[in-house]
Amino acid sequence: MPVSPAMAEDLAAAVADLYEAAEGALIERIRQALAEGIDSPVWVQLKLAAVGHLQTAIEEVIAALRVDASGAVHKAVAEAYERGAQAAVVELGAIAPTVAAIPPGTQTVDRLAQALVDDTGPVHLRILRQTMDVYRHVVAQTAAAPALGAQTRRQAAQAALSQFANRGITGFVDSRGHAWDMRSYVEMATRSVVGRAAIEAHTDRLGAAGVELVIVSQTPEECELCRPWERKILTRAGAPGAGEVVVEHATEDGQLVTVRTAGSLPEARSAGLLHPNCRHSVSAYMPGVSRVPKPQASRGTYEDTQRQRYYERQIRKWKRRVAASLDDSERTAANARVRAYQARVRELVADTGLPRKSHREQVETAR
Repeated sequence: MPVSPAMAEDLAAAVADLYEAAEGALIERIRQALAEGIDSPVWVQLKLAAVGHLQTAIEEVIAALRVDASGAVHKAVAEAYERGAQAAVVELGAIAPTVAAIPPGTQTVDRLAQALVDDTGPVHLRILRQTMDVYRHVVAQTAAAPALGAQTRRQAAQAALSQFANRGITGFVDSRGHAWDMRSYVEMATRSVVGRAAIEAHTDRLGAAGVELVIVSQTPEECELCRPWERKILTRAGAPGAGEVVVEHATEDGQLVTVRTAGSLPEARSAGLLHPNCRHSVSAYMPGVSRVPKPQASRGTYEDTQRQRYYERQIRKWKRRVAASLDDSERTAANARVRAYQARVRELVADTGLPRKSHREQVETAR
């Protein structure tokens, strides 16, 4: 059974959902804090006095998130590792049933899970700092606007709160300098780790059974990083570079087969194959038995998939705007934008045949 980062996509989404639910809870707490007594002439003084209470409420949300996320991360990595090992067992079952037991992998799971917990640890500090900064900014901006005669207090508060709902918790930068919002950053980091867990379990199990070659699938709408490796045979480990290997036939004892390889799996992964959002898979290549798959027609282009991801992000953004609405008119306008982007998704999938992933359009709420 082939293994791919996509096989653990749901596990990463479950972890990211916790952070999105926490973000929704934070927006709601700020909205409630701002709305309370907004028509009072001493509203600004009341809001400044309530900073300590709001910070306590936010810290409670973060503390619950920290506990839930740590448990969810360990569970996700363990499940991804098991899926990868199970995939290898399925592949090996027909040719080597005596080595089909799943390795425990406890040390690998703990190592990868702890690395992810450490990587997302700074997220919690930024949540508190940025949320409190937004609250203070909203109060200051709202206090100044009526004095200038530019906006009413409610309009000013809504404008500032909408800006926060638009962008969410931001400022997370990866090793390549790319900036992310909180949910996207956590999901990217988690996908990377759980995908790695599944692939390590799979390839380690193949290696234990003496399988040294793997083959890469073809996936429609592939990106430029993955395209060079599609339908290529790779060594499971070893030195980089294309070449030929002479190996024994998978089912015929004593018969040798010459196999042309495009490089090694570590080389391909270093070049971008099996990146966090990759839909490609690798599977055991059985010399003399396995066949290179035929090319598949694409349903659309890679750019089409990125456009769909953009529409999904916009839907989630405007759903956050619904949650941040201080009045019915703002809520109605935000709901209209949600429906407009949903219509664009429907049009795109109808034109290209891409599958619609409705779960990526949802905004999780705190339970």
